Amino acid sequence: MTKGLRHAHPSNVTRYCFDLTDVFCVVVLFGPPSAPVLENPEFQTRWYFKYFLGKMHQNYIGVDGAREPYLLSVVQEGAGLLRAILFNKMGAHKIYLPASAWSGGGGQTPTRPTVKQILAQFTAMERVDKVPREITCPELQKDILLLEEQEGSVNFKIGIMLMRPGQRTDDEMLSNEKGNEKWERFISLLGDKIRLRGWNRFRGGLDVKGDMTGSHSIYTMHQGHEIMFHVSTMLPFSKDNKQQLERKRHIGNDIVNIIFTEDSTHNTFNPQYVKSHFTHIFAVVSEVDGEGYRLSVYSDDSVPPFGPSLPCPPVFNDPQLFREFLLVSYMNLA
Repeated sequence: MTKGLRHAHPSNVTRYCFDLTDVFCVVVLFGPPSAPVLENPEFQTRWYFKYFLGKMHQNYIGVDGAREPYLLSVVQEGAGLLRAILFNKMGAHKIYLPASAWSGGGGQTPTRPTVKQILAQFTAMERVDKVPREITCPELQKDILLLEEQEGSVNFKIGIMLMRPGQRTDDEMLSNEKGNEKWERFISLLGDKIRLRGWNRFRGGLDVKGDMTGSHSIYTMHQGHEIMFHVSTMLPFSKDNKQQLERKRHIGNDIVNIIFTEDSTHNTFNPQYVKSHFTHIFAVVSEVDGEGYRLSVYSDDSVPPFGPSLPCPPVFNDPQLFREFLLVSYMNLA
């Protein structure tokens, strides 16, 4: 899977591109500093809960060209507007389809598009041959509500790993049992340390009954959205398991990973050494003495450019501004 390094927003930027290996390409995008603003807040809402539940709509289940299951929900509103949500292994995807997008022209009354035509509006769903089956079971609505919450439509899960000098692979990073003062200061900046047992808010897939995923974690709420961090040093450590599968089970399934490196002089991180099919964004953070936090961002080529713009040089003197920048950036693309 080809990956690149992208910084900031596509407007008013300078772009450099050069090959690292046969697999990776680095693209550095810098722009003028911009205030961290949540992009497309409408798409951060719980669409199914807000627009579908309690209204006449259709739910379909099918299998795509890669033999992966998907679920499609479609609702028609006034003036011919269609809303559609596609749930698949890559998450939840939302689109508007105004009447003008499927009108027959000539002043004719627009005909509602077929399910296959709606599916074709989603990336990589153009070649679905078999029409999905409509499911009318009322109980399915409860499952979709739960799925929407788990997919992060309102809440977010972000993985954090500690990288020590000389380390390259995720196995090495996940084997760190604890970090130094800079590491502790960084995770404390991101959120509050919470006790997992008995936790009654968003848990991000962590166990809140028997400490099976550690006793504590880092949690915060930002602009009305809950964020649970999967912190490598807080997840269960195994001396007998070099791959640290329990830690990898959570962090490796997060779309966004933050890599905090103790080496503030040389950034040696390479996403090629991290084995994950789900992580699309890596943010490499280091604390530079006397300067602040330095940030580099690696993203999969399939990830569209996102804001806010990264300052040049990418160093933040104000810790709170840096926190705001990080959280808003990854809420914009999650």
